[in-house]
Amino acid sequence: MNQPVRKLPPPDFIQAAVQQTSVVTPLTSTEEERKRTFLRMASHELRTPLNSILGFSEIIESEMFGPLGAPQYKEYAAIIHASGARMLRLVNQILEIARLEAQAVSLNPRAEPLDSALRDVLESLKGEISARKITVTVLEPEYLPSVTADPRGLRTVLTNLIQNAACFSPEGGEVRVSADTVGRGVEIMIEDDGPGIDREELPRLMKPFEQGENVLTRHTEGAGLGLSICDLLCRAMSGRLTLQSQPGRGVTARVKLPSA
Repeated sequence: MNQPVRKLPPPDFIQAAVQQTSVVTPLTSTEEERKRTFLRMASHELRTPLNSILGFSEIIESEMFGPLGAPQYKEYAAIIHASGARMLRLVNQILEIARLEAQAVSLNPRAEPLDSALRDVLESLKGEISARKITVTVLEPEYLPSVTADPRGLRTVLTNLIQNAACFSPEGGEVRVSADTVGRGVEIMIEDDGPGIDREELPRLMKPFEQGENVLTRHTEGAGLGLSICDLLCRAMSGRLTLQSQPGRGVTARVKLPSA
């Protein structure tokens, strides 16, 4: 005897049900602290074996104690090392988020020239930018002002934002960096030629551990923690980070920091 065919609910009903079940109850302050404690503990526990994986895979790849035999072994060791390094970066980002949220980061704000910070950042990203054939243009570098910021924190913010802009720019595209004095502060702008994103999605990109529906967060490697770290660091340095975008018009990141 044939079984009766069960009708599927309409798509609107399914979407509403998914949205309803995905509602998360806000955590209490105690639960938030437990979450941060767990993240710090888990991250520390992961770093030790990861450092062993990185160290031993590097030794194997370099054939320090003699040839491996088949060439595939050397290739596999390189893949293990690259994967371990990627995971270690993620662990470090999680630790950074936990420290910033718990206000456990020791910052040393001081007068910091933007031109010096940008030189350091662009030098560290040279290989990645070159591989994507991206041009980073610093507008009027001789007139870049100084800001009051923690040296490491400033470089972390600039690195993440320029890296993000280069990642979402088309191959052969351009990333533009500029800065201007606005009142008692300095506004740093980083613009890209990427596909852009709907305005409604921008607030989600600033939240830790959340990813929007747009290509900006789904089609790239990583957990999408870079913007969250930038936002928290800017706040910790008495500044702020805002994003502006429209589909087809790229993304503009604006960092406002106290002037020196």
